[in-house]
Amino acid sequence: MAGEMNLEVLLSAMQPELLDTEFVFVTIAGGQYGDAAQLSPKAMFLEHEGMTLVIPKLKADEFGHHYECVFQCITLNVHSSLEAVGLTAAFASKLAEHDISANVLAGYYHDHIFVQRDKAQQAMVALNAI
Repeated sequence: MAGEMNLEVLLSAMQPELLDTEFVFVTIAGGQYGDAAQLSPKAMFLEHEGMTLVIPKLKADEFGHHYECVFQCITLNVHSSLEAVGLTAAFASKLAEHDISANVLAGYYHDHIFVQRDKAQQAMVALNAI
């Protein structure tokens, strides 16, 4: 099933859902795909400087990984096309109005927004107001 591309439909059907888990971003110099499976990563990305992992805060604490900020994830429960235009700009702009950062990861079916833990409820209000 192809994802939705119409911006009006995407915005009206976002259905943001705040996940309970607290997440952190960590980096592992020289890391490769498959490394650090014990950290239960939600996402990973290989950069020149190292492997970035988005992992549960509890795992980072358990394994002694340094992190700077704690986030919660908001999943948009609309099946958005990876080619859709404007969705990220719309919600990022709305969050920026409230001084909330939007660290976005696009999955095949949904967009996932990592926001500061202490602003997660405010982010939900802002997103639901779109």
